[in-house]
Formats: sequence, structure tokens, C-alpha cells
Amino acid sequence: MTSVASLLAGSGRGVQTATLDDGTEVVVKSGEPSSIAAEAAGLRWLAEPGAAAVPEVLGTAEGRIVSTRVPSGRADAGAAERFGRELAALHAAGAPAFGSPPPGGPVHAWIGEARMVNETGDDWPSWYAEHRVLPYARQARDQGTFSADDVALVERACASFPDVAEPPARLHGDLWTGNVLWDGARAWVIDPAAHGGHRETDLAMLALFGAPQLETVLAAYDEAAPLADGWRERVGLHQLFPLLVHTVLFGGGYGARALRICERYSSSWPRNPLT
Repeated sequence: MTSVASLLAGSGRGVQTATLDDGTEVVVKSGEPSSIAAEAAGLRWLAEPGAAAVPEVLGTAEGRIVSTRVPSGRADAGAAERFGRELAALHAAGAPAFGSPPPGGPVHAWIGEARMVNETGDDWPSWYAEHRVLPYARQARDQGTFSADDVALVERACASFPDVAEPPARLHGDLWTGNVLWDGARAWVIDPAAHGGHRETDLAMLALFGAPQLETVLAAYDEAAPLADGWRERVGLHQLFPLLVHTVLFGGGYGARALRICERYSSSWPRNPLT
């Protein structure tokens, strides 16, 4: 018999697929317990009516989660428009503060294989610098990827972050293209690093590695929930977070790209925005 209980009691590692006795196709994932707990809490928090679709969490155990499997399809224009509207609805569901973890989720969470601390704050620029940018720049220094001068450059950029006043949005938090699945009718989001943040961060991360139908998604989003003036000029600022996470995990060109962004922001924001 294949049931949620039997899958949670299993011993497989990594990500597997299975079919329950009632025909439901599911994904079974195992991993570091706090990472799995954060993912389960995030999926439940993101599951807002009318918002971007997420797999249903069917059950969890220590270091193990069973969720519904997303059907496969194509990313066409209609699905992209729907995703833009539904992502706007997700962000509008809000969060208590910048950095708020999902209800029941751990404060010490994860983004991919990197630690992410969900300390809260009311002032977005200082919170973003302190909890989403500087920790990874300093970790890159400690690993030998960044020099002390590189970290000083990041710190100067953080001091010039503009304050675009918006309430905390309910973010997916790791919205790169690999975490967006398409079934032909709509987009589904998986593997969240959910927390309260600035909505432009999700959009910037979506653009980082080239999501399908991106301009259609953005146009539909902007129509449903108009973005603040100059948002395209701030894309690089919001991409610092994932780029620095990638620097810590993979090194290479991610750190160089993050530093180029910091050079622009630290020297002449907003007269010389990232293009």
C-alpha cells in the first residue's frame, strides 16, 4: 500500500516521485530537518486563494515532506499573464514585517543550500542590507572568495540603498526560473525560501536567469499591482541577494557580477542606475 504515512516512514534520500493508492501523483523529498520544516511552512503560507499556485503539502515528518506533483506543460502567453496577476495577489497577501518567517517556520531557514536568518525589521533598506546582503558578502570573505576591499565596496553600496516605501510583501523568496513550473494553463512555484520582503525582490530574482515569457509576466503584474517608478533601475539592487548567495555556494562569476552592481550603486545612485 502506498500512502502518505508509508512514504513519510520510508528511507529514500533526495527527491523521489510516487503514486498514492488513490492515483494522486506526489513528490517525496528528504533533507536537513530545518530545511524541510521551512519548505513545508513556506508552501502552506503561500497557498493563498487567487495567488500563484503551490503544491499541496500532504504530510511531513522529521526531515521529510510529501506534496502533490505539478503536471508538466508549456509556458504560453496566457499562462504567463495569469502568473503575473497571481504573483501580484501573493505579494499583496502581505507579511507582518520584513524578514518575517512563515507561521510555524524556523527563524534559521534556508535558501537553496545556504542558511537564511529570518530576523525582522521595519525599515527595508537597513533590514535588506543587514540580513540579505552583508551576511553573504562577509561569508564570501571568510571563504576567501571576497577580499576585505570587496566587502567594503558592498558596505558602501548598502549605505546608498534607496528607500522605496512599501509594506512587507509575502515573498516566495527564491523565485528563479527553476522554481517556476508550467502546466500549460498556469505557473506553479516550488521550493520557496518564503519570508516577508520587498516585492521587487521576487521579480528581480525571476529575471536573474531568464524566465520564460518574462515580459508578459511583468506586464500583467504591473497592470494588476502597479510598480513604483524606477523599479527597473532597482533590479540589480534586488539581485544582490541571490547573487551573493550563489557566490557563497558556487563562487566564480557570481561574486564578480555582484561587485559590478555594487560599484554602480555605491558611486552614483540613482544617477547611474544598473542597465
